[in-house]
Amino acid sequence: MPIIRTWQLVAGATAVGLALATGAAALAGPWESGRRAAERVRAAELEYGTGTDHRAGAPGPGRPAPAPSAPGVLSALGGRTGTAPSDAKPGELDEELAALLGAPALGPLRSASVVDTATGRQLYGTDAARPMTPASTIKIATTVAALHALGPDHRIPTAVTAAGDRLTLVGGGDASLTRAGLRTLAERTARALRDRAIQSGAAPSVRLAYDTSLYEGTTRHPIGRNGNLAPVTPLMVDVGRRDPATTGPADRSDDPAGDAARLFAGMLEDEGVRVAAGPAPGRAAEDSRPLAKVLSRPLSSLVEQTLTESDNDLAEALARQTALACGEPASFTGSERAVRDRLAALDLPVAGARFADGSGLDRRDRLSARLLTGLLARAAEPARPGLRSVLTGLPVAGFTGTLQSRYSATTPGSGLIRAKTGTLTGIGSLSGTVVAPDGRLLAFAFLAGNTASREGAQSALDRLAGALAS
Repeated sequence: MPIIRTWQLVAGATAVGLALATGAAALAGPWESGRRAAERVRAAELEYGTGTDHRAGAPGPGRPAPAPSAPGVLSALGGRTGTAPSDAKPGELDEELAALLGAPALGPLRSASVVDTATGRQLYGTDAARPMTPASTIKIATTVAALHALGPDHRIPTAVTAAGDRLTLVGGGDASLTRAGLRTLAERTARALRDRAIQSGAAPSVRLAYDTSLYEGTTRHPIGRNGNLAPVTPLMVDVGRRDPATTGPADRSDDPAGDAARLFAGMLEDEGVRVAAGPAPGRAAEDSRPLAKVLSRPLSSLVEQTLTESDNDLAEALARQTALACGEPASFTGSERAVRDRLAALDLPVAGARFADGSGLDRRDRLSARLLTGLLARAAEPARPGLRSVLTGLPVAGFTGTLQSRYSATTPGSGLIRAKTGTLTGIGSLSGTVVAPDGRLLAFAFLAGNTASREGAQSALDRLAGALAS
């Protein structure tokens, strides 16, 4: 077998199979000057920008039709030739996957689905309609629903309003807000106050409140206090991490909204604004006027971060944004109804599904393998470029996110598989896309329950996905 070089793996990962599956123009999503729009915007706006909450709408009609399936151009990456699912003998794919799915490490509960994204045809299925606990693969459903409800260009505001000398920091649900973004808001607020002080002749001195009324219900996830998730509030900085440099499970604030407001007060003081009282919780006054705001990155960028990093806080925030867009309360129950409604509107098989949360930490969640592959197939449709960041946000096997350490350069599928992982005690799942040896883009979902070993289940799931690429 030829040595697989890093540049070859990167090339395979970058392709994502999108161009090979249905044509470069059709599946690459919105591009501008040779670069995907979401990436261009994110690079250009490292600091929070001004503007409205929505950018220009999606491109109009006249998108190109899907191109024919590409020939087998991936043999240089180590894949075998002439044995793709479309060329295999009847039952060959079934036999290979059935043998791998029978691994004892996957436990007694197993479900699988493999589909061709270009045609929607199911190539393999075992109990594909059975609802199972998906763990973090539910984030695929959460992000598809958010994009369908809001569009890829939606941005989430964090604002400051003023009524006399009373300022209110209003949380809009941006879980991606950082200290740098909050400082930008403080600078803009101080500038506006100085302008007002020049007109009135008074030095800036304010009382500060913070408003978290956008969300309803409990702020605590059913799992309780946990390093994987901060209390769910519409106002937080650095997803509630006490140390913003940490990754993965970490010490979280018990009061992320109050901590954000206190941090903001200190930043105002740094800008020469005297905070005479507060911060204290409270709604913005009815006669308040907008004073300053910052906006999150576009939703497409937040979706990519949610999936690549398996960010639980962002997932819960996106579920609540979906609820708000659908006229539901921004709560766990309201989010569940909204996500289900959005997916049903996409004509996806939601019977038996349960969206108890947006992150997958709740064991009451239920998804089928068929629903997961259906979600990915929808995101690959040429007519739905607004969903494309679901595919581009999936971790790349051996290179990014939660799949970076699970594949080596010699592991089948490294650089060709993009997939969302899911792990809870006794639960393992893997769902994503893979470039088959004939160039087609396949969507897959493998779920396992009552597993005995996390590592054993992960290895067995990785072998299933790798079999589709080799």
